[in-house]
Parts: sequence; C-alpha cells; structure tokens
Amino acid sequence: MSTRAIKFLNQKGINFDVIEYEHEEKGAMFAAEAMGFPLKRTIKTLIVHLGNKGYIIVLMPGEKNIDLKRLAKAFSVKRAAMADTSTAERLTGYLVGGISPFGTKQNLPVFMEAGLLEFDKVAINAGKRGVMLILDPKDILQAVNGDILKDNYHVNPVYPV
Repeated sequence: MSTRAIKFLNQKGINFDVIEYEHEEKGAMFAAEAMGFPLKRTIKTLIVHLGNKGYIIVLMPGEKNIDLKRLAKAFSVKRAAMADTSTAERLTGYLVGGISPFGTKQNLPVFMEAGLLEFDKVAINAGKRGVMLILDPKDILQAVNGDILKDNYHVNPVYPV
C-alpha cells in the first residue's frame, strides 16, 4: 500500500505503521472503532478557511469538535469556517474521509491541538479512505513544519470519551 502521504513521510525519513480497515463511513469515530484504536488518539484532519488569510489544516483529537469562533479570534480574522467538500478535496488532492496533512496538492499551514502531544502514538489518515498511519505526533509536526495550537480550540467532546 502506498499513497502520496506515505511517499511523503518516507522521503522525510519518518517512521510509521500502516493500518488498513474496511471503510464503511467517514469520520474519526468509525475509523477508531474499525482499527481498535482510542478515539482521543485518532486525529481528524480539518481544512479551515480563515478569510483573507486563506486556508489552514487543523489536526484535532477525534472526540472533539473545533470551536471556529475561538479559532477566528486567535488568528485575528472575523470568521473561520470549515471548507466545503469540493474545496477541501481540491486543496489537498485527497477525498474527504481520506484527507491527510502529508503530501497535499497545496502547501497549507498545519496546526495541531496541543493535547495530542501527550500521546506517544496517534492515528492519522494516510491519504486514502480505510488507510491510517500510526506515528508519534511530534513526527507529524516535524514532517509538515507544523505549529501547535496552545489553547484548547475545541468545544466539549462530541462523543463519550
């Protein structure tokens, strides 16, 4: 199995494991259950529009939703909004449900929710539905030259933890 994301990480010399599962529906909750991996350590890759500042990638724990109002305030923009499906797919070159921050068509800034750094291993999409990567969250930041969202830019957990 190889995807653009896997090739990207291999070129960077990042260690990871690949897990494939039967993709029946989109979402971190389904992926976590299908892999037998904790939801709080399964990353959602979100494409967010920050108005005139463009688009960014936000990596969030699977059991949380992003607080777009707080994110807009942090980036000093009037409004932050989730990208629509066609825009997210055009910017990344991946299908929704398979979006990875690695090897995207357009080089977008990547921001990770700080709480993910508490874990030694997390799961993140490999660029194809039904394929996930298990790796150190610090390696994710290194690979994409990402930044940390120091404050909690999420609302209450979406799913029971």
